[in-house]
Amino acid sequence: MSDMTETTPGWLSSDDLEQARARMPILYVEAVPVRVDDSGEVTSIGLLLRIGPDGTVSRTLVSGRVLHHERVRDALLRHLEKDLGPVALPRVPTSLQPFTVAEYFPTQGITPYHDPRQHAVSLAYVVPVSGDCRPRQDALDLVWFSPQEALSPAVQSEMPGGHGVLLKQALAHVGCVV
Repeated sequence: MSDMTETTPGWLSSDDLEQARARMPILYVEAVPVRVDDSGEVTSIGLLLRIGPDGTVSRTLVSGRVLHHERVRDALLRHLEKDLGPVALPRVPTSLQPFTVAEYFPTQGITPYHDPRQHAVSLAYVVPVSGDCRPRQDALDLVWFSPQEALSPAVQSEMPGGHGVLLKQALAHVGCVV
């Protein structure tokens, strides 16, 4: 993180974040962006294409930290705009009841979710978007998949850290069990 983050309310410097991650779980929000038809049925799922620090290419969901003194709804909207662009037109659910709570551990095998950097707790949502999605920040692209394609072994194998499991849960939650 740059020096700018040290003066922005709610952000931690790189050193402070590393120390916090070593001592306590960090709260995240995750969103599965979907397109729905007129009857509200999910027709496609948007997955971000990213390159990791080690050069590996993966597909991921919208995800990010909740800042100190930030409402969960605001964090969800901020990360949707950051990852999908300012005209994605997300429809955040009126109830902020997540479809699941995913607990990421730095040690593999405790849960299906793994983050080598930290212990994190993530509130996960399915969010319909109707606007033009153009990935920003560190995402290379946003690719739309049918529910069947998203659940295919090929796509699932490109989703590290348990995001494939989370995607399966999201699709089951909205009735897209294949």
